[in-house]
Parts: sequence; structure tokens; C-alpha cells
Amino acid sequence: MTAEEARSTAARERPILLHAAGSLRAAFEQLLPAFERAHGQEVQATFGPAGLLRERIERGEPADLFASANMAHPNRLFELGLFDQPVCFARNRICVLARRDLGLTTENLVDKLLDPAVKLGTSTPQADPSGDYAQTVFERIDLRRPGAGAVLKDKARHLVGGAEPPAVPKGRIAAEWLIATGEADVFLSYWTSALPLAGNASLAVIELPPQYSVVAEYGLAAAMEAAAAAFALKRFIRSTESWEILRSNGFMPPIACT
Repeated sequence: MTAEEARSTAARERPILLHAAGSLRAAFEQLLPAFERAHGQEVQATFGPAGLLRERIERGEPADLFASANMAHPNRLFELGLFDQPVCFARNRICVLARRDLGLTTENLVDKLLDPAVKLGTSTPQADPSGDYAQTVFERIDLRRPGAGAVLKDKARHLVGGAEPPAVPKGRIAAEWLIATGEADVFLSYWTSALPLAGNASLAVIELPPQYSVVAEYGLAAAMEAAAAAFALKRFIRSTESWEILRSNGFMPPIACT
């Protein structure tokens, strides 16, 4: 056996180490088994807030592939020379999940969010891109309601996406559980997370008005020293087969990503 063949065999014997944003879990738990069957290569996936995953990689935690809920975190690893240049492979958007009895609509959205009696939840900025996108929503509201952005940033409770996440019961979506337990009345959520809750009688899913809308761009990058199998997985995630799975989970195609 040649040295190259030995390296290839060793790469197949150890799993591909994938670090991926938590919002990708449902889709990736469908598409990764398809890759494993087709390539005979195991994938070991770690899901979590992309900002915290990026910090772990920077500190030296082994990772072959990084799928982030923004472009900034994989770009940071690229700038450090650790990963190749990221590509945008999917998009998501921010929406509002609320108690149905709150009567939230696109017309009264800002007034309801500003109501001191309404508990507003988001993910954790910097640690989780969802929290950063929520901050952007507040900033866009501020452009039309000066001073409102600061109020919303101050009152928002960072309930998930941090270093010590809440113990969400298995099978429950975090935002839904947080509203059900009274931790929040309203939660700024990814559309892909809210989509499975569309039939929940106690919750309302509200689209953000265009002037406040925020699109999330998802970046994918491979470690510079990753084995060929990791690059094969990177190609697979961008394939037509994988895109159909991503689309069925509510993601949008990667057009106009930056």
C-alpha cells in the first residue's frame, strides 16, 4: 500500500468531523445519512450556536467542516488560514413566534414588542447568529421609530444560544417551549424553526414586514488540512439532492449571498 493509499484508508476509518449551526439539525439529520450511505463514510456532527462553535475551532478543537448560520464566522476562520474560503449554501429568514392570545399582527408588531408587559426573547448575540439577526431587526425598527431600537435591545432576554443553554425537553423546539413555560411571550426565531409550529393552536407565526425583514446567509467551509472525504461532504451539501432536503425544511436557495 502506498503512503497516499494509507492516508486515504485512515481518513475513511475516522469520521468526518462536522460542526454545524443548531438550526441545521433537522435538515442535516436527513441529508447526512444519505451521504454516509453513498460514500461509506461516517460523519460525526456537532450542533450548536455557530459563534460558540467557531470559538471552539479557533481554540484548536478538531473540525473538518463548518456550516454556520452566517458568513462572518467561517470568514473569520478563513482569515486565520484555518479553513478554505466559505461559500453560501442556503438562506433563512427571521420571523416572530408569539402567544396566539397576544393578538400580534404585522400592523401592531412594534407596539406589542415595545409593551413593557410583553416578554421578548431572542438568542444570544455574538454567540449565536440568530441573536445578531435579532439585533439587526431592532436596528431597522429604530430607523422608523427612533429610540425604539435601544428599548428593544435593552428588554430582550437572551434565552438560548449562550454558553449555558436551557434544558429544553427532547422533541421540543426551544422557542415554543420557552413561550409555553412563560419565559417569553414573543420570540424572534428562524423561519425554519417556526415552520413546524404552524399548526400549533396556542402559537402564531408572524412574518416581519419588509422594512424590518432580515435574511440569514449560511456559510460552509472546510478545514485547510481536511481529508478528501470532507470536501466530498462539502460538495454533497451543495448538491441538488441535499438542496431538496434543505428546501423541504424551509430554507431558501443561496442566491445573492455575500
